[in-house]
Amino acid sequence: MTAVPPKLKVLVVDNERLIADSLVLILKQNGCDATAAYSGEESVRLAAALAPDVLISDVIMGAMNGIAAALTIRAAHPACDILLVSGNHSTGALLEQARAAGHHFEALAKPVHPRWLLQRLGLSQTGMPLGPDPL
Repeated sequence: MTAVPPKLKVLVVDNERLIADSLVLILKQNGCDATAAYSGEESVRLAAALAPDVLISDVIMGAMNGIAAALTIRAAHPACDILLVSGNHSTGALLEQARAAGHHFEALAKPVHPRWLLQRLGLSQTGMPLGPDPL
């Protein structure tokens, strides 16, 4: 009998509910155990309970931005793979501040094509054009 590999646990964070919910649906359809959060604060609470393998987070959100949430989650779950996404021009400055403080994150430009994201997570090897390049 072959063992079934565990599902990749992904926490998707975006204050735009439609984006978060759409990504969760796509990830679930591709075999992930995916959960949506709609704020940085909510993502930190959910990460404590879920211990995600991957965090996909928008950067510009309400009181707690995605970088602050990612730093908090990374401190509690160092093995968590973190992907930040943003369509906001001010993200570059925030990422540079994080880099200057010694924190390096992979950042992708919104909109992230689902096929590119699936390939990045090792869930799809279609070889098809995958939309925008990372930031």
